[in-house]
Amino acid sequence: MFAEIFTTAATAIAVYMLVFWFVSIARSNVSIVDIAWGVGFVIVAWVVHLNAEHSNTRSTIQLSFATIWGLRLGAYLLNRNWGKPEDYRYAAMRRRVGPSYTYKSIYMVFGLQGTLMLVVSLPLMAVQGLPSTTPFGLIDLLATAMVIVGFYFEAMGDHQLTRFKADPNNEGRVMDQGVWAWTRHPNYFGDALQWWGFWVFAISVPGAAWTVIGPIVMTVFLIRISGVHLLERGLRKRKPDYEAYIARTPAFIPRPPSSAN
Repeated sequence: MFAEIFTTAATAIAVYMLVFWFVSIARSNVSIVDIAWGVGFVIVAWVVHLNAEHSNTRSTIQLSFATIWGLRLGAYLLNRNWGKPEDYRYAAMRRRVGPSYTYKSIYMVFGLQGTLMLVVSLPLMAVQGLPSTTPFGLIDLLATAMVIVGFYFEAMGDHQLTRFKADPNNEGRVMDQGVWAWTRHPNYFGDALQWWGFWVFAISVPGAAWTVIGPIVMTVFLIRISGVHLLERGLRKRKPDYEAYIARTPAFIPRPPSSAN
């Protein structure tokens, strides 16, 4: 049964990413894939949900949270990136690959991110597509709390950073206020916590615990590959005060700021 759910999700992602690939060609800007990222999970969740023969409190709550998370992230990135030059990561890849990058990006960028989306969304597929008679209980309340806390850190982190950058007086300064005083990457931490919460919902679905692969992959990417590790290499070079910020603030898991800070 899960094979059918997986195939349905994979088909939806393939079509979705193909559309955005065509848009990226028209705009000569692959950065649009970042805008597509969050909304892609919303599409996966809804496609599986609408094709399922059941619905319950657990699936409805998870679907609602996933929809809010994905649409907010997509809107935030659309507002931040639309009309701006191609992100330096994709621009560097374009220069390295050459003219063929326009066509190779279908698998180098869109195919890769589509595959990651498919893996990370496993907990959504399980809860939305698989039947479960387990009543909504304490584990689901824990999952709900995790998603709410994670959403707060991610959304508030993005909001506070946007306001900070909008002030010209903050040019070159380190954002270390609000949730940024608790962790150097509140948005990444919040993102990861929400995906662990989406998986905790799946614990109550028979045979779905293995979908823990999803949040593991997301967390590894956020910390070691495309998130914290990559971002901090540049921040250390551009901002002289960043080393002091590192010394007093944890990189990922929040910790209340001490009075000495």
